[in-house]
Amino acid sequence: MAKINIENLIVKETDNYLFINKPPLISSLDDRAGENVNILRLVKQINDDFQLCHRLDRETSGILLIAKHPEAYRHAAMSFEHRKVNKIYHAIVDGIHDFNIMHVNLPILPLPIGIVKIDKTNGKQAETFFKTLEVFKKHTLVECRPITGRMHQIRIHLATLNASIVADEQYGGKIPYLSEIKKKYKHSGEDEEPAMIKRFALHAHTIAFEDLNGELLQAEAPYPKDFEVLYKLVAKNV
Repeated sequence: MAKINIENLIVKETDNYLFINKPPLISSLDDRAGENVNILRLVKQINDDFQLCHRLDRETSGILLIAKHPEAYRHAAMSFEHRKVNKIYHAIVDGIHDFNIMHVNLPILPLPIGIVKIDKTNGKQAETFFKTLEVFKKHTLVECRPITGRMHQIRIHLATLNASIVADEQYGGKIPYLSEIKKKYKHSGEDEEPAMIKRFALHAHTIAFEDLNGELLQAEAPYPKDFEVLYKLVAKNV
C-alpha cells in the first residue's frame, strides 16, 4: 500500500473536530489482519489526543469524524448514542430500483464468521431509509440513511430489498466487469478480466451533528477514484 498522508485526507477542520475522507481498503482501527496502517494510528501521528468517534468497514470509503480532545470525543459519543448524528451513504446497487424513502426496520444478528443475518427473534433493532438518486441500465445509485449503527446494516438491509451492493459478494452482490457494460469491449490476454471495482461500492458521503456550542456541523466526502470510475461507467450505460 502506498504511503498515506493523513493531512491530505482532511476535508474540514474545526476547533473540536477533524473530518477526513477515509480511502477504501484501509481499516479505521487495529483489526485482526494486523495491518501496519490504519486511520487511528495515522491521526495520532498528528496529535496523540485525537480519537475516532466511529468507524467504517475496511472496504467502505468516506467521511470519518475525529475528535481533537476528550471533551469533543465525549460529546460526539453521546450524540451517536442518542442518534443525533445524521449520516448519509451512497451505494451503487445491482438492478433497477425506485426507492421513494423506503424504510427498512429489520433486526440484525452478528454471526461468529464475521457477517450478519436478519433475525427477528434474537437480532438487535436496525433501521435504515433508502432513496433512489439515479437509475441506470442495470444499476441504481441509492442514498442510504442509517438510523441505528449495526454491523453491516446498510449492506444486509439492501440485500433484503434485492438490491445488493455491487461487488458485495457476502450479501449477494455481483462482481462488475467492463465486458458486461460495454458491448464492444473484449478482454485481451490470458489473465482473467479484472473487476471494475475491487471492493463493495459503498461510500460514506455526509455527516452532520451539533457541535459543543450547538452549532450545526456538516461535512461531505467526495467519491474516491474507484467509486467515481464505476459510477461514470454505469452512468454511461443508459
